[in-house]
Amino acid sequence: MTDTVVIALPRFIRDANRIAEFLGADVLEYRAGCFAGIFPRAHRIVALMSMGIVIRGIAPHLTDKWTDPAVVVVTPDFRYAIPLIGGHHGANELAGELAGLGLVPVISTATEATGRDSVEAIAGRSDCGIVNRDSTRAVNAGILDGTTKIYAIPGPGIVIAGPDVSILLHRGEYAVGIGCRRGVTAGEVAAAVRAALAHAKIAPEEVMIFATTTKKCNETGLCDAITAIPANLIFLDDDTINAQTPPTPSRAKKIGLVGVAEPCALAVSKHRELVMRKKVFGKVTIAIAR
Repeated sequence: MTDTVVIALPRFIRDANRIAEFLGADVLEYRAGCFAGIFPRAHRIVALMSMGIVIRGIAPHLTDKWTDPAVVVVTPDFRYAIPLIGGHHGANELAGELAGLGLVPVISTATEATGRDSVEAIAGRSDCGIVNRDSTRAVNAGILDGTTKIYAIPGPGIVIAGPDVSILLHRGEYAVGIGCRRGVTAGEVAAAVRAALAHAKIAPEEVMIFATTTKKCNETGLCDAITAIPANLIFLDDDTINAQTPPTPSRAKKIGLVGVAEPCALAVSKHRELVMRKKVFGKVTIAIAR
């Protein structure tokens, strides 16, 4: 199966074949329950049928906008292409492609509908991933209001960012959350990072970002060690950290945090999945998420 699937009621299969040939996609005839088999495998779905059928079919399988496939409904009269879910995650783009067949894209996401970019579109065009995905709602609202600014920071870099700042990065699959005792040296941090990555069997080039609390922004040993790797280090505010649900209890409650290493790793990871729970390496605590 290709990453794009066209699914249609039997009476619309001829038009479905036109779409599939145009997109280089597979064609499936609609049957009750068929979305259950399509959802885990397809990245893009074009449904040629009434929107009500599609909504009822996909509703039980929706999990997260970052992982669900983009779904576009093509109206039975072959006039309109309507992104149903995943507008910022491929559906708007797919509807735009279908304009090549004479279909009219019906875009409802506020940024694109008003002729502006979304942060997701900027990331895709730049071949970047969004590190802190929870930020996108506020950033897109700022784009609509004209208050969002874009900064390019050549790496390696250190960023102190609040929850309303989207961070786009090119490389890596893993996010490393890192905490340390006061006065830790750069050598101690570097040794801990090497040990943690070796334990998790992760190569340094697979790391997308390191993250810690803003309470550690004055720890020069930590900053110097990550800069020397070289890698990107982000400092997270308390609200972003405390919005996470780390699995391991932490003494960071004494400073008003649910934790440091685990919640920082989770907050900036793509899939919110810990691959290494927090481990202590001397004066440094590290957790890794993907």
